[in-house]
Amino acid sequence: MSPASPRIAPRPPEEWDDDAVTALRDAFGVAAADRLLADDPDTPTMPNVLATLLRHPALTGPFLSYNNVLLRTPTLEPRWRELVVLRVAWRTRSEYEWAQHVRMATRFAITADEVDAIAQGAEADRWSTLESDLLQATDELLDESRIHDDTWARLAATLDERQLIELTFVVGTYTCLAMVFNSIGLRLDDELAGLAPLPAP
Repeated sequence: MSPASPRIAPRPPEEWDDDAVTALRDAFGVAAADRLLADDPDTPTMPNVLATLLRHPALTGPFLSYNNVLLRTPTLEPRWRELVVLRVAWRTRSEYEWAQHVRMATRFAITADEVDAIAQGAEADRWSTLESDLLQATDELLDESRIHDDTWARLAATLDERQLIELTFVVGTYTCLAMVFNSIGLRLDDELAGLAPLPAP
């Protein structure tokens, strides 16, 4: 679980220097970044995750650009990715990651019942065969840092090589983020606080 209070607080707007602005613009494009940076009540609030990671802009900018490949130009179906990320968030007890991706889940036809079933993993009776194998692979990567041969063979019957590589990157990336979020004590944004809480293990 995360510490009781943030160990690293979000970087306040008055501290956003040229390096922070460049990191956001490189990751999101000038127009989108400037909307986040604008001091305007009609613009989106900077999420805690971005404001906190901007304390290390040299790392955050390249990371966000890389992560955009997983989110914006994926080879895996977004629904599959989100099921995997939710399983990682549940296994790592990452409240922030869980809440963010519960919010995203509805965009990709993941129902509230399916979100609840994430805690059961591959054994839940509501997944397709492929989705069950994706969740099984996620657990194997978390437990043993590799996908077992039989699980890999089942996945490879449906997924191509790019998708198989991307699957391991998704699990690894969101495990890394969960470690960061849990360790720095990242707080939920106000709009996330009312979403489905992280189910008990």
